Amino acid sequence: MKVRTERRIPGCGVSRFRRALAAAGALLASAAVALAAYASHAAGPDAGARLGLAAAFAFGHGLALAALAPGAAGRLKVGALWLLLAGVLLFAGSLAGAHFLDLSTRLAPVGGSLMILGWLVHAAAALRD
Repeated sequence: MKVRTERRIPGCGVSRFRRALAAAGALLASAAVALAAYASHAAGPDAGARLGLAAAFAFGHGLALAALAPGAAGRLKVGALWLLLAGVLLFAGSLAGAHFLDLSTRLAPVGGSLMILGWLVHAAAALRD
């Protein structure tokens, strides 16, 4: 008996999980553009550099998610994309949270590690195909 792990939207060949990842990537890229504008025009030099780094990672990974998610086939590739999303949210979110909410950046290394792991898992999945 075959168990379905992903629900498909009627009339669409892309699963809900992959659509959610693609949408999250697009939203992340949009937020990154806004963050970069703030970093460039409203933040001071030190904060601008930190927020610019957060925006760069958020934009790059948002773009990757939006592009890769619709075609991601298999649990390994989809799992890699979830790792990328979690990683960039922790990394960029930690840097932005430090500026806007005076939070610690201690989750940034965890986010960076998850991004590295996500790309390694994606590479392994690509080599398996």
